[in-house]
This record gives sequence, structure tokens and C-alpha cells, in this order.
Amino acid sequence: MPPTALTLIAAVFGLLSVLATPLLAAGTDDGTADASTTAAAYDEAKAMVDGGNFVAALPALLAITAEDAGNADAWNLLGYTHRNLGQMEESSAAYLRVLTLNPDHLGALEYQGELFLQTGQPDLARANLERLKSLCGTCEEAEDLEQAISAAGA
Repeated sequence: MPPTALTLIAAVFGLLSVLATPLLAAGTDDGTADASTTAAAYDEAKAMVDGGNFVAALPALLAITAEDAGNADAWNLLGYTHRNLGQMEESSAAYLRVLTLNPDHLGALEYQGELFLQTGQPDLARANLERLKSLCGTCEEAEDLEQAISAAGA
């Protein structure tokens, strides 16, 4: 893409992030980010995501996951970022990577469930909800996914 197109895309997403009420990226932490050598970079990327600045967070998260491929938290935040940028295939791949690294990652199960809802796969979202309930009962991630499923009428 020519630099002007990238600049335009970044400006549009920046404007949208200012206009939208940013949601905090919940359920992203299983401890792998804290143990990594990229903890400070992860914290900066998470702050960008929490502020709704997904365009700026994306290259940072790509760098973190390239440097520390075992960082499930960074992969989960990358999946969340891709999903918020409308990049559903990339989001799906990132969540699959998280769940390969840590099949019990609560945040990834929630976010993947939300992705399933967005891509017309409510049965898979409900399966993720059942998995969450078996892992944590009525934890925040299970409650959030249950609310998303209900709101989607699924």
C-alpha cells in the first residue's frame, strides 16, 4: 500500500478510537507476559489497546509475538486487536495460537467466543462458554461471553 493510503487508514482508525468509548481488554493475562523479556513492551501495547488505539498496538504486538512466541498473553491481545480492526482470519489464528500454548487461557476462550459470534458461529461460542464455565464457574470471562451470546440472540 502506498504511504498515503496507510496514513489515511491510520487517521480513520485514530478518529474512530477517539469517538468510540474504549473497552479495556479484559481477561488477557495468564502470567506469560510477566515472565517474558518483553514485559515492558507488552504493558505499552496493552495500554494502547486499552485506550482503543489498535492501529498503533498492532505492530508492537506483532514484534512481541515474533520475539517471544510463547507469550500467550501477547497472542491473545494480538487476536483482540486484529478482531477490533476487522481482521477476523488473523484474529482467529492468534486465538488458536494462544489456545495451543495454554488450552485453559480464560481470556482467549472468551474472545474467541466473541469472534465466533461475529462470524456467525454461535454454536462454537456456546461451546467456549461451556468450557469457561467448567474452568472457572461464573468468572468475569464466562459472564462476559454469556452476555455477548445473549445480546446476539444466539
